[in-house]
Amino acid sequence: MGQAFGCIQVDQSTIAIRETFGKFDDVLEPGCHCLPWCLGSQVAGYLSLRVQQLDVRCETKTKDNVFVTVVASIQYRALADKASDAFYKLSNTREQIQAYVFDVIRASVPKLDLDSTFEQKNDIAKAVEDELEKAMSAYGYEIVQTLIVDIEPDVHVKRAMNEINAAARMRVAANEKAEAEKILQIKRAEGDAESKYLAGLGIARQRQAIVNGLRDSVLAFAENVPGTTSKDVMDMVLVTQYFDTMKEIGASSKTNSVFIPHGPGAVKDITSQIRDGLLQGSRTQ
Repeated sequence: MGQAFGCIQVDQSTIAIRETFGKFDDVLEPGCHCLPWCLGSQVAGYLSLRVQQLDVRCETKTKDNVFVTVVASIQYRALADKASDAFYKLSNTREQIQAYVFDVIRASVPKLDLDSTFEQKNDIAKAVEDELEKAMSAYGYEIVQTLIVDIEPDVHVKRAMNEINAAARMRVAANEKAEAEKILQIKRAEGDAESKYLAGLGIARQRQAIVNGLRDSVLAFAENVPGTTSKDVMDMVLVTQYFDTMKEIGASSKTNSVFIPHGPGAVKDITSQIRDGLLQGSRTQ
């Protein structure tokens, strides 16, 4: 309606391209403008100055022959001072940008293996941005930002990578578990050895105390009872201990002791053995 009366409105962040009899005449800034259509003036079209985004999915192959899909996000905008170039020189801006992105990605990624592709995605984005900036500036567009937002290997490759990672972690876990078990066994063996060593010391000290006690008892008894010898006293002590032992065994209702045929006369042999042990211990001291 406004254009019918020779007036048009251009919105903010937008410019209009004015033509006179089909030839470019001027760029109309945001606001209200007189457009005398009767003199051949008309609006050829509008151009947005806002930042636009184009997501490009490009399938390519890495140096180690793995197919990946690289997703690049291109942010661009038209330049107001080059509005005529942006409006007239390109018929399809998005397809032109996409073609440049394909060209750079398919030239860069095949030089890298899969792991390096993930590690150097910023370098790939910089290469794409430099190429686009150089090419699109001639058409009146500015490349604001270029991002590599995703790198997707083939699903079978992803599964294989996960399995390799899981196997490596399981191997590390198995090694750690084996080391822990080794440490436990070593500590258990050290504890057992220490326990046996201390038990041996206890038994040795116990036997030494028994020997010392018997020797002192025998000597004291021989001194206090005239006419007795050490042998008589030792025989009496052993017989007393023998009957004490039999009494203790008989007092238990759930004994599991096994007796072989013997009699009190066997105490004489035991006496001889103990006496020999005492004499030998006395000589070693």
